[in-house]
Amino acid sequence: MGSFLLIPVILIGLVILFSSFFTVKQQTAVIIERFGKFQSIRTSGLQMKIPLIDRIAARLGLKIQQLDVIVETKTLDDVFVKLKISVQYVVLKEKVYEAFYQLEYPHDQITSYVFDVVRAEVPKMKLDDVFVKKDDIAIAVKTELQDAMLDYGYDIIKTLVTDIDPDAQVKEAMNRINASEREKIAAQFEGDAARILIVEKAKAEAESKRLQGQGIADQRREIARGLEESVEVLNKVGINSQEASALIVVTQHYDTLQSIGEATNTNLILLPNSPQAGSDMLNNMVASFTASNMIGESMKKKTVAPKEIKKPRN
Repeated sequence: MGSFLLIPVILIGLVILFSSFFTVKQQTAVIIERFGKFQSIRTSGLQMKIPLIDRIAARLGLKIQQLDVIVETKTLDDVFVKLKISVQYVVLKEKVYEAFYQLEYPHDQITSYVFDVVRAEVPKMKLDDVFVKKDDIAIAVKTELQDAMLDYGYDIIKTLVTDIDPDAQVKEAMNRINASEREKIAAQFEGDAARILIVEKAKAEAESKRLQGQGIADQRREIARGLEESVEVLNKVGINSQEASALIVVTQHYDTLQSIGEATNTNLILLPNSPQAGSDMLNNMVASFTASNMIGESMKKKTVAPKEIKKPRN
């Protein structure tokens, strides 16, 4: 009978014994209270407390934590905007007591300071400046929080303005302005490109015409040289220059007619092209050359030689 009563006592004793040991994880602080009064702070490892007398009041993480706060406020140009402020903070190991006993709701305290600073800084800026100077806002929030929360055992590692969200209508207007500006720049580039193409095309055409003119000039020079040689050959066989020129022209006329006949898809029309055209052309050219020579001879005869000036006798 006595042994049966001893077993529960042993079990209760074992439970009490095991409950006096506890473990604390890395980067964690445990606050021990004795009869409701602060007793000690335990860090990572195997720890021991007096069973039924000491109790674990809280476990505080010593890792860096982040709190996201969304603040809605108005800018200097009367635009409502929402800012997302991310606050990274940590509980100081040497101030775990203050962090637990002096602040009931640390998140609410940090949020209040963030609201206060943001609503004091943003109304001084225009909307565009809010985007440009978001780092200044973050620094102002950190400075204010650092001074306020250090006494409570919290260290502010960094504050970031992670999002700036204006009113939907304002955002749409900004997008339209941006799109218009980009279209303007694109039109300017297209205009510059078109102008360059026109200039380069004009330069190419000018160069082409210059080369074409040079080619025509060279061609005519060679034709003239060839005609000159042909006239010299005909003169050697007793044909004068006028008849030789007329003969060459008539020959080129018939050569042209022959070239037209050999081509199948030509659009060239030679006028006149009748059978008697060659004979008429030859007679006209001979008559023209003869009349030209006669006019030249008559002009020479009318020219009077200057009289000799007699020297006065001494």
